[in-house]
Amino acid sequence: MEQCSEAFVSFIRSVVSIHDSDLDLVLSRCVNRKVPKGKLILRKGQIANQYFFIAAGGIRFFYEQDGRENTTWISFKNEFFTEISSLNPQRASRFNIETIEDSELVVIDKKDMDFLYAHISAWEEFGRKIWEATAVRMIDQIINFQTLSAEERYMEFMSNPEFLKKIPVKQLAAILGITPNALSRIRKNIK
Repeated sequence: MEQCSEAFVSFIRSVVSIHDSDLDLVLSRCVNRKVPKGKLILRKGQIANQYFFIAAGGIRFFYEQDGRENTTWISFKNEFFTEISSLNPQRASRFNIETIEDSELVVIDKKDMDFLYAHISAWEEFGRKIWEATAVRMIDQIINFQTLSAEERYMEFMSNPEFLKKIPVKQLAAILGITPNALSRIRKNIK
């Protein structure tokens, strides 16, 4: 079993209890992929047809508006993701998804995920738990935008030092909903 798969197996087992035979079936439907930094996994306008687990590295979701890139979501190691607003309704994505560092991804095609959901109850539980956790994270992000100041939102990011080390200032500012200059002022005031 490759190292990438080992990280995925550990992640799966941290979420659900699954029989070895079912786990083998899951892994038979996965592909390990090394993706260099700066590579688009999905382009705006494409229809998402895959799920991803980040065994190493990181990705960002972004869109372009008025000639600027606006980063909306960042994910790093041990996170599961897809462009759900494209995948489930099978409509064109509004986002680009790009690696922000050299990454190792475990990829599952939608048809394979649907098969696994239909045939393995533990996998259906896995999917439910993953998407519930993602929904909570999104709700938290929305609430933070509505209730916290930019400085308070930045302080939330400081609780995860990996984010601060790996996310360029321009992208972090976009996630926080502020300009890079405003972020520089906040960082200066906090030090």
